[in-house]
Amino acid sequence: MAKQNVAEQFVDILVRAGVERLYGVVGDSLNPVVDAIRRNAAIDWIQVRHEEVAAFAAGAEAQLTGRLAACAGSCGPGNLHLINGLYDAQRSMAPVLALASHIPSSEIGLGYFQETHPDQLFRECSHYCELIANPQQMPRLLQTAIQHAIGRSGVSVVALPGDIASQPAPEKSIEHALVTTRPTVRPGDTEIDKLARMIDEAERVTLFCGSGTAGAHAEVMQFAERIKSPVGHALRGKEWIQYDNPYDVGMSGLLGYGAAYEATHECDLLILLGTDFPYNAFLPDDVKIAQVDVRPEHLGRRSKLDLAVWGDVRETLRCLTPRVRPKTSRRFLDKMLKKHADALEGVVKAYTRKVDKHVPIHPEYVASVLDELADDDAVFTVDTGMCNVWAARYISPNGRRRIIGSFSHGSMANALPQAIGAQFIDRDRQVISMSGDGGFAMLMGDFLTLVQYDLPVKIVLFNNSSLSMVELEMLVAGLPSYGTTNRNPDFAAIARAAGAYGVRVEKPKQLAGALKDAFKHQGPALVDVVTDPNALSIPPKIKAEMVTGFALSASKIVLDGGVGRMLQLARSNLRHVPRP
Repeated sequence: MAKQNVAEQFVDILVRAGVERLYGVVGDSLNPVVDAIRRNAAIDWIQVRHEEVAAFAAGAEAQLTGRLAACAGSCGPGNLHLINGLYDAQRSMAPVLALASHIPSSEIGLGYFQETHPDQLFRECSHYCELIANPQQMPRLLQTAIQHAIGRSGVSVVALPGDIASQPAPEKSIEHALVTTRPTVRPGDTEIDKLARMIDEAERVTLFCGSGTAGAHAEVMQFAERIKSPVGHALRGKEWIQYDNPYDVGMSGLLGYGAAYEATHECDLLILLGTDFPYNAFLPDDVKIAQVDVRPEHLGRRSKLDLAVWGDVRETLRCLTPRVRPKTSRRFLDKMLKKHADALEGVVKAYTRKVDKHVPIHPEYVASVLDELADDDAVFTVDTGMCNVWAARYISPNGRRRIIGSFSHGSMANALPQAIGAQFIDRDRQVISMSGDGGFAMLMGDFLTLVQYDLPVKIVLFNNSSLSMVELEMLVAGLPSYGTTNRNPDFAAIARAAGAYGVRVEKPKQLAGALKDAFKHQGPALVDVVTDPNALSIPPKIKAEMVTGFALSASKIVLDGGVGRMLQLARSNLRHVPRP
């Protein structure tokens, strides 16, 4: 039996860690690893057109499965392209292993062709970033990198020179048992008892939930019922907490709606559950705040805390709920539910008035129809910008749907690459990319990846020929819009030329039929919807300090946006509220 080389051993360890595919672009320094994958039936090489797409795809796969995913780039310029997608994975707490192949080891530090220093370049966007300088390092170093990525829910980067990848693997190398799952973290009894006392002493308690409530829906609902608490959420908490929630008061923040803002400001005690909500201008500074998070570095970095609790949300609530006294008064909860329903009643007119005749098409209407027609277990990937608004307000979670975006890093052009990673996991599951024309055009080359692998991703393109979020930022700053207009082609024609299904929609009456036909198509499809560039959005509460870094405006051209089926949910929840 031929002796393994380092590249083959590297690939074997990835397979042992559960990695099923490696996204990347081939290149000379990477060739030994790609060849090792070619000869290993347990893992696939996924050829993309741009390494940034490889990193975004791996990040999406990791977010959806909770397992380690991997990407790779060749030396110098190749692996540099990974960095934006790796930043997104790191900030999304997605376990990703990135292979940054390197120039020949004998040339490092001598200004060689394509020389960079990946072991330095990727440090800020990773938990672990090291160079393999000797074959003897490889097994232990890669295993350490894997355990950092999984154990700390983020990125690890391994720099591997191509010449070392071709060398014989070390004899009798140690193969550690790999960590492939994370443990649960239970707070100490002292913290749980302190939080229980704070809750018992408070008359009005509000829960504000983030992505850390994943897997804890039942526990949050049981807890909210016991203490009669309204439940608001951040954008990343929407998919986990909004569905089947009779205590829902909407979302706070720059894309917010409903009564979440009021509920967090009018309570005696605000409990932040699994959220690293970044916009502290939307958080109160005159109420008591407790925070529960599995990442201790998140505790207290957004607001002044009266109590910090280090633990998983689910395990914390399982310990906490029996210890708090049941509250009997629903006065505060019912007041917030009524405010929530009233707030939603006031904004739906923006997308319901004559939408079947409005040209260009209201993007709110597009999102609303999309929500109705999409599968109950669809995966939505969402471009940064106005697509975030439409997804936040119109896509209805149900416990089975997933919504993935660059919600923490805020990168353009994320939706198509993330859809690639999502679709590779399960070709039979519906994956819908809600793309803006600006974001889609930025990494449009990887539409060819969909065609090459016949991935049945459905791209719904919100085409308003502008960078409308940037226009809003300029408007807020008192500047005329400049450099924000896109001269777009017929994207549907481009899709057809590439060998995919493509249709252009310019009138509302064409929309539902076009989406249904695209969804029925067996392969990749693109629906190019010409939308109104003047359809913009504002949050429910605006203060001067909220403006910085985001687009807010009270101009007459700004629509309130709609809220889709969330109004129906709010009305349904009002059945719990006693009528006067």
